[in-house]
Amino acid sequence: MSLPDGVERREFEGDEALATRGEPVYGEPVVDGWRRWEPHRSKLGATLEAGLDTGLAGGDGVLYLGAANGTTVSHVADFAGPTYAVEFAPRPVRDLLDVAEVRPNLFPLLKDARKPETYAHVVESGLDAIVQDVATRGQADVALANREFLRGDGRFVGAIKARSEDVTREPAAVFEDVLERLREGYEVLETARLEPYHDDHLAVVATPK
Repeated sequence: MSLPDGVERREFEGDEALATRGEPVYGEPVVDGWRRWEPHRSKLGATLEAGLDTGLAGGDGVLYLGAANGTTVSHVADFAGPTYAVEFAPRPVRDLLDVAEVRPNLFPLLKDARKPETYAHVVESGLDAIVQDVATRGQADVALANREFLRGDGRFVGAIKARSEDVTREPAAVFEDVLERLREGYEVLETARLEPYHDDHLAVVATPK
C-alpha cells in the first residue's frame, strides 16, 4: 500500500491501523500523538485501506468537497498543506470551525460544491489534489466543475455513493454511468468498491485530461 507522507500504520491496543499526527476530533484513539484513522467513518481512509494509489503526498494543496463536520478532512489537514474544506450545511461547518482552530492550514468554506464559482476567489488554482465525498445526485458533475482548481497532473480522489445518484438501480450500473460522465474530463486510473467499510460506494482515482 502506498501511503502519503505523514500517514502511517501504527499499533492501537494490539491492532494495527492507519494514523496521522494531530489533535483528536471524533473520539478516536491517540497513541504518542498519532490519531487512529477509522475507515468505517472515512471514505478516504477506506480508499487507502483498499490499497489504491491515491497519489496524495505530504504538503499537498487539497480541495476537499463534502467536508461535513471534519472527520476525514482533519486527517487530510494533518499531513497536507493548505486544505480548503467545502461544506454547504451550516451545522457541520460549526464543528468544522472547531477542527480548524488547531489546524491553521485548514480553511472551512460554507459553500455548495456544485457552484465552484462562489469560492473561486478564495481557493488557489494549481492544487495537487481534489478529495470528494458528496452525497448528491450528479457527483461526476461536481468533480468536473471543480477540475479547474487542479494542476495538470493533479489527482482526483473520490467516493461515488450509488444511493445518492439513484436508489432504484443496481450500484454497479450507477457506477458505470458516473464513470462514463467523469471520463469527459478525467482519465480514470483506479477504482475499488469500499465494502466492507461502506456499502454501495466506489472509490475512484483519476487525473485531469
